[in-house]
Amino acid sequence: MRAFTTPLAATLIAFAAPDKGTGVAAQATHPYVGMWVTEDGRIRQELLPNGRYDEARGTRKSAYQGRYVVTGNHIDYWDDTGFTADGEFIDGVLHHGGMIFYRER
Repeated sequence: MRAFTTPLAATLIAFAAPDKGTGVAAQATHPYVGMWVTEDGRIRQELLPNGRYDEARGTRKSAYQGRYVVTGNHIDYWDDTGFTADGEFIDGVLHHGGMIFYRER
């Protein structure tokens, strides 16, 4: 296993229980929130600050949606259909499902 020494790598992202009034989980701000895109732009995955994600594939907007949790550099996904997946952030790049995602700036 590769050891990381950056403060970012040691960050643990914690999620609170869903707010009883809204049903939305609160999340600490972290640097992975935002849009992640494959090099060809075909797959776009937005990590939302409320612990949800929205993934577009080709012309299909919101092809997949669900929740995620980031622990250090590891991300776990739970799709609303019951599918689960995970990935790793390595040197500012997201490796997930055999694909490589780059931060959209």
